[in-house]
Amino acid sequence: MTSFRPAWWLPGPHLPTLWGKLARRTPPLETVEERWRTPDDDWVAVHRLRSNAGAPRLLILHGLEGSARSHYARGLVAEAWRRGWEAAVLQFRSCGGALNEQPRFYHSGETTDVAFVVRRLTTEASGIPLGVVGVSLGGNVMLKWLGEMGAALPPELRAAAAISVPFDLGRGARHIDRGFARVYQAHFLRSLRRKALAKLERYPGLFDRGALDRARSLEAFDDVVTARVHGFDGADDYYTRCSAIRFLHAIRRPTLLLSAADDPFLPSAVLDEVREIVTANPSLQAEFPRRGGHVGFVGGNAPWRPTYYAERRVLDFLAPYLTGREASAGVRAGATG
Repeated sequence: MTSFRPAWWLPGPHLPTLWGKLARRTPPLETVEERWRTPDDDWVAVHRLRSNAGAPRLLILHGLEGSARSHYARGLVAEAWRRGWEAAVLQFRSCGGALNEQPRFYHSGETTDVAFVVRRLTTEASGIPLGVVGVSLGGNVMLKWLGEMGAALPPELRAAAAISVPFDLGRGARHIDRGFARVYQAHFLRSLRRKALAKLERYPGLFDRGALDRARSLEAFDDVVTARVHGFDGADDYYTRCSAIRFLHAIRRPTLLLSAADDPFLPSAVLDEVREIVTANPSLQAEFPRRGGHVGFVGGNAPWRPTYYAERRVLDFLAPYLTGREASAGVRAGATG
């Protein structure tokens, strides 16, 4: 069973979801940005926090329109620092305020940049254990990549964890287009639309400007922009080919899946299907508490002393594998909640 106890003062799914962005005070740790040239002559930003030589390493993948400054990314970096680990946040192309150079952006199934960054991290520190945490969209990217790679991952990559993943992109996109969840959708669309227009100015004809102006949902945006720019035959094709749920069966590293049943970004029925997959793959462990919201998991007895369960939980899961004590970890696949 999960040990998460949701904060009584944040009832429902939406207040825990909004708390981190609107009210959380993030730790004051500062990372150093490095820009790495990619094999396709573009660049990605990697924000790094150095630690002791030989310390375990943590790679963090952020969510839709997030960055290294996102509250959960800073919280994970701080938790890694508390344990004496190194941490790095891969900032996806076009995120963080600077537009990348190539026509393409990032998306929920784009795994080549993750592969590139992991390869460079493990090459520069051969033999040093590495763990990966993916949050929301970043979790979908990570799980898809782990499934694509299967057993062919570098030996340094010992374990992974995913927080609030939209395992089924199509059902998630339709779910966020209903009720109060449309508030989140509108926020994402404003940011995505600005970025798409800036990209279109640089690359005329990249997609249909009129169709973008008419797009009123994430699904419509993905149909007009994401699919067109990245070679998919519409949003349905993109969602079908990139949803993490299709790749879970092939994952061969110990991986924790942490999601709340009341996540406003995803129908809870999707998590029931994920539970079934988990039972057949001993590399997976599912923890699906009833409450927590989307990338929320706020606990604590009072608003002035909040706790953040997800960050501690995923690093607790990774720690035995990254410190060489997995034999005593007692970790086994299962679905809790």
